[in-house]
This record gives sequence, structure tokens and C-alpha cells, in this order.
Amino acid sequence: MAGARHGGAEAFFTRLAIGLQDAGEDQHLLIRRDPARATRLRDAGILLREFRFGGPLDIMTRFSIRRELKRLDPKIVMTWMNRATTVTPTGSYTLAARLGGYYDLKYYRHCGHLIGNTRDIVAYFRKNGWPEDRSHYLPNFVEATRVAGISRAELTTPNDAPLLLALGRLHPVKGFDVLLAALESVPGAHLWLAGEGPERQRLEHQAQQLGVSERVRFLGWREDTAALLAAADLLICPSRHEPLGNVVIEAWAHGVAIIATDAEGPRELIRPGIDGLLVPRDNADALAQMIRLLLANSVARDALAQAGYESYSRQFSERTVIAAYQEFFDRVAR
Repeated sequence: MAGARHGGAEAFFTRLAIGLQDAGEDQHLLIRRDPARATRLRDAGILLREFRFGGPLDIMTRFSIRRELKRLDPKIVMTWMNRATTVTPTGSYTLAARLGGYYDLKYYRHCGHLIGNTRDIVAYFRKNGWPEDRSHYLPNFVEATRVAGISRAELTTPNDAPLLLALGRLHPVKGFDVLLAALESVPGAHLWLAGEGPERQRLEHQAQQLGVSERVRFLGWREDTAALLAAADLLICPSRHEPLGNVVIEAWAHGVAIIATDAEGPRELIRPGIDGLLVPRDNADALAQMIRLLLANSVARDALAQAGYESYSRQFSERTVIAAYQEFFDRVAR
């Protein structure tokens, strides 16, 4: 896995590796250099090696990966996303690549199997000519341990204020500008925006221009998602593009009602009016109206949260997803 320091795919890579280790799988990880990630994985008892995973001219990483695979002689090699896949050669093992988005399949032509974490991504494989028997749906799971909510006073937020939470990289595709515009029409509500990225300065300026900056807290990248969720009244996912929507599953796992846009992932996951609500993308008025509706109706919020937790338990618990991966490994190894 050659991903960045922060990100949904990278976080799930770590969770999955630890879950497989706890389930007794024999694994060895090859990752981009990252002291924090490496420490967490080694603390879980996982063997790993770190590499530079640079650009096309990084010949040393390619050579080292090839040498390491020859030494390990694995039955299965699973690669994550484009960069890790392109530097991994074919061999006597089965090569399976996991994709968390609609990536260009030219990077995966040498793979034996493709894994998509949504059914729509798997449909994308098949639409682009990938064989059905080598296209596999394996979903994500999230950390579901309930904890006490973070103190609102710690983030200078009134205890009696309706509290919205949004999570994700501060990037245009996440639609946080639409959420800020909607907040202007939800008087009294406060927003915690947890994430970091290139749009932070522009979003802070937008909040000031809209006159909502006193009700918005930019939290930066946070590792205490469970504590943030426990303090919130609603989780909002305003994305313009969201292949999976880990935040949907996180809201479900922690018993928080969610409002999301009808982007790809949330649209696949959510049953509108049952375990969440969907609004059109790029529509601040519709988003504001739905937020006001749920904040005014605690019974509806509780019903959505309970149904969401049931959806999580049935499809996206760690036990369910780890078992699905193990079944996949057994099948392709044969």
C-alpha cells in the first residue's frame, strides 16, 4: 500500500490488516514509509517493510518489491490502488488489486482479480470488460467501539446548540462549501468540520463571508472520530463525488442519523427514509431544509439512527467483512 499519510483507504488498510491478524491470517505488509502507521501495525504483531514508493523514476522501490516478493513466496498478493499495483510484478502468486474508486483500469491489466468496495465499482469493472468471475465485491468496515462524546466546551460550542458533524478531506469533491451555504439557513446550529486539505483557507473565508464563522469549528485531521460522533446530533455528507462513503457506515456504527447527498456511495448504501436521508448534490437549500426537519424531530432522528445501526451490523461489521475477505482468499488461492 503506497497511500498518503491520511485518507479513508489508508485508514481502512490499517483496520483490515489488524483485523486479519487477529483472525489468524499469515500476512506480510509492504507499505510506504510512515512511522505512525508502521508503529501501529507492528504493535499489532504484523510483519512489514517500508519503501519509498516514489514516482516513475523510483527504480529502487520496484527492484526491492520484486526481491521481497521472491523472498516471501506468497500465495496471494493484494495491492491497493494505482501506485502500489503498477510497481508489483506478476509471479507465481495470485495478484489481486483493491480499488476504492473508479480508477483507470489500464493500471490493473496484469492483475488476476479486482476487488471493489462497492457494488457500483464492481459494475464499473464489468462495464469496462473485466471478467465477471474475476470481479469481487468486498465492503469496508469501520471502528465501532462506542466512547464518551468529546466535550463541547473543549471546542467552544454551547451544550444546548444543535450540532452537525462533517468528516473528510477538505477538497472540492467533498462539497463542504455547499454545507456552509446550507448552515446559513439553519439558525443556531453549529458545525464541526473534521479534516484537512487544500480547501481549508477558502472554506474559512467562505464561512466569514456567510456570517457563520462563529458557528463553525475547523478541527483539522482527527483520529477521535468516535468521540466526535458521540457528541453530534447529525452527521452530514455533502459530497459531490463519493465512491463509497465510509462516513455513512461510521454514522451507522455509532448510532448517529445521517443526511447525505445522492453521490455514488451514499446512494448505494442508504435506503432513504429508513436508515438515512438523501438530498440532491450541490443543493444547499434542499440540504438546509432536511437538516432543519431532522433537528426539529428527535423521534425521526432516533429511528434513522437505529435502522442505520442495524444496517451496519448486518453488512459492515468487522466480523462480517473479515469473513468475506477470508473466503475470498481461500477461493483464489485454490
